[in-house]
Amino acid sequence: MSGPSLIERALLYDRTIVIVALGVVIAVSWIFVLAGAGTGMSAWDMTSWKMALGLSRPMSMAMPVDWTVGYAVIMFFMWWIMMVAMMLPSAAPMILLHAKVTRASSERTGGMFALAPTALFTIGYLVAWAVFSLIAASLQWAFEGLGVLSPMMMNSTNQLFAGVILLFAGAYQLTPLKQSCLRHCRSPVAFLSRHWRPGVTGAFRMGLDHGAYCLGCCRGLMAILFVGGIMNLYWIIGLAVLVLLEKLLPAGPALAYATGIIFLAGGIYLLASMPAAIPA
Repeated sequence: MSGPSLIERALLYDRTIVIVALGVVIAVSWIFVLAGAGTGMSAWDMTSWKMALGLSRPMSMAMPVDWTVGYAVIMFFMWWIMMVAMMLPSAAPMILLHAKVTRASSERTGGMFALAPTALFTIGYLVAWAVFSLIAASLQWAFEGLGVLSPMMMNSTNQLFAGVILLFAGAYQLTPLKQSCLRHCRSPVAFLSRHWRPGVTGAFRMGLDHGAYCLGCCRGLMAILFVGGIMNLYWIIGLAVLVLLEKLLPAGPALAYATGIIFLAGGIYLLASMPAAIPA
C-alpha cells in the first residue's frame, strides 16, 4: 500500500503553511508601501512629523494631478495594498483559528483537511477592504478636486478640513458602533461560533462578514490618513499598531476611548487655532 502523497504530507503542516503564507503577503505588502505603492515617490519622501500633525503649510504651486483611468487604478491599489499591510496582521488570529476549526471539522468527518476554505476566508476579508479602498480612492479624488488635499504629498492643505476629520475620527471612536464592531474583532471564537458557514462559499462569506466588522471598527481611524498624509509612515505604522493593540490588549476598548478623546482634542485645537477671517 502506497504512503501518503507529497500534498497529503504537506497538509499535515497546514498551520505552518497558513502562517508562512500570511507572513509573505504581509511582507510583500509592506515592501510595496515603503516603495511608494506606485506613486512615483517612496513613502519615506512623503513622511514628516509636520504633515502627520496637520501643521504643514500647503504647497501653493503644487501641480494638479490628472485623474486618468490608469492613475485611478494605481490609487485604488495603493489604498488596497496599504490596507492589506495594515490590517492583515490584526486579522491573523481569526484566520489561524478558522484554519484550526476547519481542520478539526474535516477530521471528524473523515475527510482530508484542505487549505481552500481558509484561503477563501482570507480572500473574503480582503475583498471587504477592497470595497473600502474603492471608496477611499474616490474620496481622495473628490478632496483633491475641492483643493483640501495635496495631489503630490496627499495630506490636508486646509486646517478646517483637517480639524473636521479629526473630530469625526475622535467621535467615532466613542460610538457604540465602534465598540460593538471591536467586540466582534476581539473575539474570534465567538465570531466563528455565531457566523460559521461550511464549505468554501461559506468561508468566503464569513471572511466578508469579518471584514465588514473590521471596517466598522477602523473606518474612523483610516480617515486620519487624509489629515497627515495617505502615505505618511508615521500614521500608517501608528494606525496599524493601534488597531493591533485595540484587538489584542485586554484594555483595547479603553484604548479606543482614550485615542478618541485625543483625536477630539487635536481637532478642537486645529479649529481653535485657525486664523481669524479678515473683515471685508
